[in-house]
Amino acid sequence: MSGLDQIIGQEPVIEHLRTAVLMERISHAYILEGDEGSGKKLIARTFAKTIQCEVGGLTPCGKCHSCLQMESGSQPDVIYVNHENPGLISVDEIRNQITKDISIRPYSSPRKIYIVDEAQKMNEQAQNALLKTLEEPPEYAVIMLLTSNAETLLPTIRSRCVTLKLTPLSDEQVRTYLTDHLSIPAEQARVCAAFAQGSIGRALLLAHNEKFMQVRASAVELLKRMSDIDSYEMKKAIKQVQDYKIDTGDYLDLLSVWYRDVLRFKATQEADAIIFSDETMEILNQSNRFSYAGLEEILQAITTARGRLRANVSFDLTMELLLETIKENQK
Repeated sequence: MSGLDQIIGQEPVIEHLRTAVLMERISHAYILEGDEGSGKKLIARTFAKTIQCEVGGLTPCGKCHSCLQMESGSQPDVIYVNHENPGLISVDEIRNQITKDISIRPYSSPRKIYIVDEAQKMNEQAQNALLKTLEEPPEYAVIMLLTSNAETLLPTIRSRCVTLKLTPLSDEQVRTYLTDHLSIPAEQARVCAAFAQGSIGRALLLAHNEKFMQVRASAVELLKRMSDIDSYEMKKAIKQVQDYKIDTGDYLDLLSVWYRDVLRFKATQEADAIIFSDETMEILNQSNRFSYAGLEEILQAITTARGRLRANVSFDLTMELLLETIKENQK
């Protein structure tokens, strides 16, 4: 784990935290708000490591006792609040892990830091228990609430915290991170970045998910042959998607990005922005086989398919209707 300055993107958030360290004006309570995979936990851990470092400064030394404990997950004055129920943080868990513990002074560090992940899962009783602590926190306490939606927290809690909002990264930032830091091949990084929706965490999951790349290859092969495919092959392809057991949303994302590539190339005749850059010739060919109206109809059909799946319509039926729409719109 390196310093805050090594975190990709989120410049306003990072600048705020670095200034707080530099000016020694660290708040007793923070809300880090951002989508899943946006880096909330990484930022919270890095901030904790920085302010607990025995050497001090804006970058943790990585060598002192506290830094080594942070690396091993055993720093006694950085407490990660756990909850047994995946969908709920109970009042007892807040009381046992924060409100009863916070009066005990730090064991060996200047501060005692509490990191509450998925803070939106605190029920009202849990939030009220936490509120009492936030109203009169010990001078050494720092509470960090990580959430995907700060609006689920009581207004009285929000008013006592510094709220820092994380924003999605650009595709270019995600792609560069994958290629430069993890040596992911450029084409794979480009595809993963396109599907990550600005989330480094999601990009990492996709980059290391062999099934995703297999499904990508299978989907591309299907889309290349759509004009010739018969009913039996269509049903076989749909069954194969289910056999892969990936998120159906990911599969629809693949189809959506493909046809957006076709539409983009048809409109601009420029290949630089194509996500499926290893399939540029096929994208060119398909741009000639589809009309603008046909491509718009396909993209709308993909959106409709998402809605049907959310409404628990049969996956087989939903995909058959979608693939028939694609086939019918080819010249």
